[in-house]
Amino acid sequence: MLTDADVERWLREDVGHHDVTNHVPGETEGRLVAKESGVAAGLEAATAVFDYLGVAVETAVDVGERIDPDDVVLRTDGPARETLRGERVAVNLVGHASGVATTTRRAVEAARAVDGDVRIACTRKTTPGLRGIEKRAVVAGGGDTHRLDLSHTVMVKDNHVAEMGLEDAVDHFRERASFTTKLEVEVETPAAAPEAAAAGADIVLLDNMSPTETERAVDLVDDPVSTEASGGITVADVPDYAGTGVDVISMGALTHSAPTLDLSFRTG
Repeated sequence: MLTDADVERWLREDVGHHDVTNHVPGETEGRLVAKESGVAAGLEAATAVFDYLGVAVETAVDVGERIDPDDVVLRTDGPARETLRGERVAVNLVGHASGVATTTRRAVEAARAVDGDVRIACTRKTTPGLRGIEKRAVVAGGGDTHRLDLSHTVMVKDNHVAEMGLEDAVDHFRERASFTTKLEVEVETPAAAPEAAAAGADIVLLDNMSPTETERAVDLVDDPVSTEASGGITVADVPDYAGTGVDVISMGALTHSAPTLDLSFRTG
């Protein structure tokens, strides 16, 4: 949930302690306009900014809706000074989130063209302070949030295995996790995938494998254990991985490499 503290932090960063630029008298109407096609996201964050500043705001599209150049995304009405103080923060938030949603939508469509059941998910490679906005944007684009934080899923990684061994690491974390918490084990070779499943993994993460290696690993893992491909996968790579039979394709690129969607805030 967005809080006043979130909005205050964003505004303090941009407005500073002596804002002369936006000392504009009177009232004004504003509108946030798309300059390129994409998927709308981040509208709740922009709304929170203008609400905090006492500017009336109304969204013109729904989160997850396709937008095209010249489409109005939201409208504002209120004091000119407060409107102008909020506009850059709002543009940055909506532009970034919509870029994430747009990239996610492309990945989802690329995957579904090959296999309608495979999921596209993001990772924890998010911008500090903006994880909630970026995760919501992934959902707006049709993707899966993966684990929101470390408490949602236990991930047994290579460092854990190096310290404790595979079976002992799985047992160690299984004893400490809630019965509702899934346990995922990261492996780096196809041969290690069935070993992770046999050790008790609910999900086997196939890390940095080629599509050919991923397909081989998937064939070695039986239901109900799920498989996830991850590691440097881009939108262009998605069709090749979607054809391997893997259940989930997770992509850090959805959040850390998505280009900002071009938007403009106009008044008057």
